[in-house]
Amino acid sequence: MPTPRPAQDAPSRANPYRRLLALPGVRAFTAGSLAARLPMGMFSVSAVLMIAGTRGSYALAGAVTATGLAAAALTGPWIARLVDRHGQARVAVPATLCAASGSLALVLCVRTGAPDWTLFAAYAATATTPNTGGMCRARWAHLLGPDQDALHTAASFEQAADELCFMLGPVLAAFLCGTFFPEAGTLAGVALLVTGVLVFAAQRSTEPPVRPRATSASPLRAPGVPGLLAVCLALGAVFGSTEVATVAFADARGHTAAAGAVLALQAAGSCAAGLVHGAVRPSGPASRRHPWNVAAMTVLLTLPLLAAAAAESLPLLAGALLTAGTATAPTMITTMALVQERTPEGRLNEGMTLAVTGLLGGIACGSAAGGWAVEHMSPAAGFAVPVAASAAALLTSLTNGESPAARKQRGFAHMG
Repeated sequence: MPTPRPAQDAPSRANPYRRLLALPGVRAFTAGSLAARLPMGMFSVSAVLMIAGTRGSYALAGAVTATGLAAAALTGPWIARLVDRHGQARVAVPATLCAASGSLALVLCVRTGAPDWTLFAAYAATATTPNTGGMCRARWAHLLGPDQDALHTAASFEQAADELCFMLGPVLAAFLCGTFFPEAGTLAGVALLVTGVLVFAAQRSTEPPVRPRATSASPLRAPGVPGLLAVCLALGAVFGSTEVATVAFADARGHTAAAGAVLALQAAGSCAAGLVHGAVRPSGPASRRHPWNVAAMTVLLTLPLLAAAAAESLPLLAGALLTAGTATAPTMITTMALVQERTPEGRLNEGMTLAVTGLLGGIACGSAAGGWAVEHMSPAAGFAVPVAASAAALLTSLTNGESPAARKQRGFAHMG
């Protein structure tokens, strides 16, 4: 089993990411996870383009993808619980094949002109897709043990990878569907997902040990975790409302096609900030840093609001979103670190998936709130929704505090 090298290693300190990737088996499971995560940014866009392009209804396409999102929110924690109980490879592979079958069934239903209800049923089956990002973080926790600096770098790397996948996924999906045929994005996503998960699951040397019967309580009952899930809900609302407001702002100025590139800039800013954040040694516990991260995010989110309200320039808005994006990764990294810290032993995948479920629910709520603001007020007013959502996340973070278990653990660390 791979063991971490000492945190005091000078060359590793100079390049902490090289240290992580030098561990046996890490590059292989990282490559697999990236291939498996890229489709997460592709499937919804591909489904919308495929359904709208063949059925001529964006309303139907949106309803189908919303159904899949709701199904994923219900199914995700259950799949993660099975992963914790039976192992990553034993659960992730069949769950992925089931999800892939749902996507292929959706393509078949669209292609053959099947009734609309079949589209909902097929897309709901994709909800069994495992949370590869959460499984990666569980592997890092297993490999790095108590090395907090290395865990911080690993968490930053994973967040940057998430941002990269969600930045490139929609662009790749739109290119494939527009260049070849409407189903191309979904088919490519299925191929990447299945290949990535198979490669990831094959790396058994880095897989965390199985705990058949988790004796600890559910993460939902752990001190501090419900508050963190509320934070995730608010952060998801930030992302969902920002996307809707940006698309509406670009469309109102006749630059709808540029909306994807503008949103990609925000993700690029977050990705770069995540990598920088991971290379810097954190000061103080995550519970103390978290409100400051969310506060910085709230302040920077006022920049797109001001840019949209004060000018008609899409490039100016793009610059504001790029700047605002630099606060996203540090906030998400610290949030996930707290989720990992406060999740009971043996339930890490479940805890991480609950956080992702909160984000997905928040994205849906934020999209609805942003759409209402854009339609009833103005596209610029839509950018007030992410500011309000981030402020709600800040208030929750300030009142959530630090769990007793975390304080006890930190106290033991100081004693050591």
